[in-house]
Amino acid sequence: MVKFENTIRIAVFPVAGLGTRFLPATKAVPKEMLTVVDKPVIQYVVDEAIEAGIEHFVFVTGRGKAVIQDYFDIQFELEQTLKARNKSTELSLLQTLQPSAGQTSFTRQQEPLGLGHAVWCARDIVGHEPFALLLPDMIMRGEKACLKGMVELYEKTGGNIVAVEECAPDQAHKYGIVGVGDALEGGFKITQMVEKPAKGTAPSNFFINGRYILQPEIFEILSTQERGAGNEIQLTDGMLKLANDQPFAGYHFKGQTFDCGSKDGFILANVAFAIERADIRPAIEDQLKALLAALK
Repeated sequence: MVKFENTIRIAVFPVAGLGTRFLPATKAVPKEMLTVVDKPVIQYVVDEAIEAGIEHFVFVTGRGKAVIQDYFDIQFELEQTLKARNKSTELSLLQTLQPSAGQTSFTRQQEPLGLGHAVWCARDIVGHEPFALLLPDMIMRGEKACLKGMVELYEKTGGNIVAVEECAPDQAHKYGIVGVGDALEGGFKITQMVEKPAKGTAPSNFFINGRYILQPEIFEILSTQERGAGNEIQLTDGMLKLANDQPFAGYHFKGQTFDCGSKDGFILANVAFAIERADIRPAIEDQLKALLAALK
């Protein structure tokens, strides 16, 4: 039987991206701090990690991202002002979202050399244990949180886990696609991974959606990984090499994923999460219906 560490304690969040698709807003505000309803995008992703049992949060940052570090710190003046004004609800909310001392770590990616390089930058903090990787642009909703389901699958199988969703077959050329092998409870064994396959050549319509559980051997591979597409160090290239020695499984996430790195995904996320809120939906429902009716 294969031995593996069955606890995933650490999650890595690569937040060094420039957010060029959201200029001019991201000239001064990191894209991860743009709000969906009333929470920054990064908070939704961290909440998902917390629900999955993650204990340590590693942020790979870049220049201009110090506000993310400030966000996850105590703001003494703000809390004192809320106390003085008896704003107990707001104060309780801030304290609920506040990580405990020592739970967060921050490291720099000095150059934008790709996702693989960003992951490699976290190597000394993660150490030699498996870890979760969550792309901060992607926020999800479903009956079960995506990473929680992945951790449950990992506890049964070990190895490496990649979250996947289904797309229309004629759209598979836009994504990283996996090959489908033997069924597992909640997913399947992955037989291959192809980044943006040519039309008509995709091995399936299951695409990688931005959530991973990876073994620490990925760091050694990434340390010598040559640049690939976009002249960047690609994580997929590293995973393909790791797959030669370790198994990969796909966790079939059943829910909705919003790509908040794109304008349309960001807008849809705001609408979707707003109408779930009992304190907001009554105020906007009729107006949304009127806007949709005007499109006809």
